[in-house]
Amino acid sequence: MTSAASIRAPSSMGSGLDIRTVSTVTATALAVADMIGIGVFTSLGFQVASIPSAFSVLLLWIVGGVAALCGALAYAELAAAFPRSGGEYNFLSRIYHPAVGFLAGWISATVGFSAPIALAAMAFGVYFKAISPDIPPLFLGLAVVWIVTAVHLSGIKHSSKFQNISTLIKGALIVALIIAGLAYGTPQPISFAPSADDWTYVASAPFAVSLVFVMYAYSGWNAATYIAGEIREPSVSLPRSIVAATLIVIAGYVALNAVFLYTTPISAMAGQLDVALVAGKHIFGEFGGRIVGGLICIGLISSISAMTWIGPRVTMAMGKDHALLRALSYTTSDGVPKTAILLQLGIVTVLLMTQSFEAVLDTIQFSLTLCSFLAVLGVIVLRWTEPDLPRPYRTWGYPVTPFIFLGVTAFMMYYLVVERPLQSLAGLAIMLTGLAVYAFSQRRSLVDARPQ
Repeated sequence: MTSAASIRAPSSMGSGLDIRTVSTVTATALAVADMIGIGVFTSLGFQVASIPSAFSVLLLWIVGGVAALCGALAYAELAAAFPRSGGEYNFLSRIYHPAVGFLAGWISATVGFSAPIALAAMAFGVYFKAISPDIPPLFLGLAVVWIVTAVHLSGIKHSSKFQNISTLIKGALIVALIIAGLAYGTPQPISFAPSADDWTYVASAPFAVSLVFVMYAYSGWNAATYIAGEIREPSVSLPRSIVAATLIVIAGYVALNAVFLYTTPISAMAGQLDVALVAGKHIFGEFGGRIVGGLICIGLISSISAMTWIGPRVTMAMGKDHALLRALSYTTSDGVPKTAILLQLGIVTVLLMTQSFEAVLDTIQFSLTLCSFLAVLGVIVLRWTEPDLPRPYRTWGYPVTPFIFLGVTAFMMYYLVVERPLQSLAGLAIMLTGLAVYAFSQRRSLVDARPQ
């Protein structure tokens, strides 16, 4: 009997190729690079301003990491069952209805990846000032985006090598910073052991609010699912890469924040956005700002590369399934979605030139969080509706692990609606404009299917 999932699965109509050349290592590097962006280098200052406890702050990053891992375990089941590029677009189309998947794909294909790329590119330009203060940040941001895009247009093999090398360099520099901090930093009078006061901090509103921003720092653990169609043996490689990347980043985040707390007075970091630069100066002296600035710039290059790779795969998958968007599915001879990549580059360039990326990013946070919520909820839905669906990987700790992620994500959405109601509604409005495009595309497909 044909399953409901196969009935609802989008048909392949585009000319995109199915070339599986990406290894488990590259898929893991992609997810690690997408996760480790600017968040871990900037958020600690705001956390210690209201939670001046080393134990409580590290627990915050551990709790956020556990929630991200729970989401990764659920996504691993979906990715193994539906190993096609597209991420939430693919999953939600299969689980609920193609229209729901299209809404998720629409937000990703338009600004879901473009806005974070533009923000990372501008951050690259700002942090590069620590190395060379005379070059305008906008010029540097545009340059790094265009250069990275050129690499990805050159072929998947080049993309893989560039992603692996840039992520390896970023990881090595972070490890070096951790070791140098422990070896040369001046220990601060703090304790990482829990005390009675810590539980008061953990139960406080600032801890809950800080958790929202920690979860944003962990976002990207699902990166490999967006290129599932390019991964060798996806039913095996995807679960391994998703879980491995999340565990690597949890360890890195906890260790990095521990070093910042160990080497730098909390009073010096409290309320500071550039907390990594502050810590670098305390570890290495005045020259430390340049060292940490360079580290962050290299880290941002690999993050920009990861998002440049995965974003157009959503657009390509949508182009395969919808005649109206068919031009976006076309690929080069080695499987690079050239048109989709150039479209994303154009959007990123506009966002950088108009300096509108921060406002766009604020607006779409609720929509992106909702898509992840629906995807993990889909694991539970499919266990009920399609118990016989082939599942090469089954979520470890089910149903506890999905419910942990759903609980944390539901809290984040509640916080976003309460604190940023206009932005959340605007994000939903952008997402719902995709319904009009979907309806028009379906009507176009029916017209094309009529006998002439």
